[in-house]
Amino acid sequence: MALRITRPALINALKERGIDWTQATRQEMRSYVCAQCHVEYYFKGDDKILTFPWSKGYTAEAIEAHYDEYGFRDWTHQETGAPMLKVQHPEFEVWSTGIHARSGVSCADCHMPYVREGALKVSDHWIRSPLQNIAQACLPCHQQSEEEMKQRVLTIQKRTADLLRASESAQLDAIDAIVAAIKSGATDADLSKARALHRRATFYWDYVAAENSTGFHSPQESARVLALSINYARQAQIEALRVTKK
Repeated sequence: MALRITRPALINALKERGIDWTQATRQEMRSYVCAQCHVEYYFKGDDKILTFPWSKGYTAEAIEAHYDEYGFRDWTHQETGAPMLKVQHPEFEVWSTGIHARSGVSCADCHMPYVREGALKVSDHWIRSPLQNIAQACLPCHQQSEEEMKQRVLTIQKRTADLLRASESAQLDAIDAIVAAIKSGATDADLSKARALHRRATFYWDYVAAENSTGFHSPQESARVLALSINYARQAQIEALRVTKK
């Protein structure tokens, strides 16, 4: 009944990071088993090998650098022509940058908290948001009321959502500016920098948008990444305006 990893993609990714999962503690395994699926991934090469882009680390910048090194794109933006990336659901990577990970709290501690079944103490296998089970998921560590804990989470998520909307607005302006530059006669060479910035801004936005905690797994990191997304989108807009033919 020991926890184990069965998915080759995670085994390969951990090996590339210099991690031997067979030496992991039980607490570490209570997150690694989740990392088999709740991650960013892509299909590498002609053989479409399922791969986690962790060769340089878990941050948005490290994953972007991995993709850039391979010249990888998921799709081409129909309006701007930019080579785009589509993020999956990097819960493990974002959690890895947060206070819970640094404090040794595993995925299962919050999403599968311990419960009593008669005289037994077992993990709750009704896997769900801790907000649906605050008393068991949060209060064993946090000595606040359920309502206070709920409001702390909702505040983080509301602020993250506001930053997501701000990023989306900036990206729309960037797209409009690039399209206008194309219509004005700007060449691919003229637009290469704007398109690269557009790709980066959208990737950083998607890194948070596709991650299913709305910032909660790592609030400061999520806010930092979205701030970068807004900045890069505005840079893309400025660059597109610069190359627009008058």
